[in-house]
Amino acid sequence: MHDFDSIIAGGGAAGLSLAYHLGQAGLRNHRVLLIDQVRKEQNDRTWCFWEVGDGPFEAAVSHRWEQLSVHSDRRSQHLAIAPYRYKLIQGRDFYRFMDRWLDAQPTITRLLGRVEAIDDRADGVAMRVDGQVITGDWAFTSIPPPPSAQPGTITLLQHFKGWVITTPDPVFDPQVATLMDFRVEHDRAVRFVYVLPYDAHTAMIEDTSFSPAVRPQADYDAGLRRYIREQLGVTRYAIQHVEYGVIPMTDAPFRLRPSPHVMTIGTAGGMTKASTGYTFQRIQRQSRRIAAQLRATGQPFFVERGGRRHALMDSVLLDVLNTGHARTNDVFPQLFRRNSPQRVLRFLDEESTLREDLALMATVDIPAFLAGTLRTVIRRAKARVTRRG
Repeated sequence: MHDFDSIIAGGGAAGLSLAYHLGQAGLRNHRVLLIDQVRKEQNDRTWCFWEVGDGPFEAAVSHRWEQLSVHSDRRSQHLAIAPYRYKLIQGRDFYRFMDRWLDAQPTITRLLGRVEAIDDRADGVAMRVDGQVITGDWAFTSIPPPPSAQPGTITLLQHFKGWVITTPDPVFDPQVATLMDFRVEHDRAVRFVYVLPYDAHTAMIEDTSFSPAVRPQADYDAGLRRYIREQLGVTRYAIQHVEYGVIPMTDAPFRLRPSPHVMTIGTAGGMTKASTGYTFQRIQRQSRRIAAQLRATGQPFFVERGGRRHALMDSVLLDVLNTGHARTNDVFPQLFRRNSPQRVLRFLDEESTLREDLALMATVDIPAFLAGTLRTVIRRAKARVTRRG
């Protein structure tokens, strides 16, 4: 008999979410071990996403918006997104929520330690943690890095720096979040700012780029100062919090099942959407499916329905953004201008039908996207030939 049924390596968003969904799935006496080097408590990141109704982590959501705005050099759009709500969860609130929940779970054990190796065996896995060997039926890991650039694939980085600022005057509308504002210098790369108002005096303002390399820190700071001054008309403010991050956006293949009893999760398992960088809701979808599959079949591996179509569309959009053959800073404003926001959000969530996808793609720069599709098909075919050779 193994020490545990499931062992989760990594206690970030992916590992914690999987532990939560396993605990909620009605898996009778399913013993879970959650391992991380440190117990996360800091406000180290912010997750934003949209959903209908209340989600499993509603108690950790600090801000919600039912109205969004998108700005480009040509036009500003005000979007009513109901029944969706755009939500924000701060890292410290998520960790606190999960700490309280985990403390009440008799079948989930937490262990602080460094995972040194994961060995697949005939009947399960053996994980070495700080020299100690722990056995389990299944292992889930968010630790391996995402794949490096490979022939026939595209990798961009979504890199961002954000300030939470407070102002002496009430300058923000707390009912409307700015999803994307492209009225910034971009030098052919995709670059935008989003503004998430917490109240009339407080907002997170984040300068975001999609490009092959990150920018110097001073460049983000100068861009944020310029945006706050020129677009918001604010000259007096205090910086309360700073966050910086880099998210890989790639259509390179992921090893979702590196060995018979091991599965990769989170960003390491391809849950960062290649064309947008959104991750949190995709992690929840993966976690729910793993838990449901374990309950139904006793094993965690599932088939992603519709995955190939969505992966192809992500690759095409990455190609268009990477080559700059379309006005890259017009791609997303164009989607929202010519479609309902609900259709765009369903599309980005990969919940739209094929008919909806075709209708939506007919509203973008068709020559640029047709060329991007042709380039994508050709580079994928060449990559297959190279791998076979």
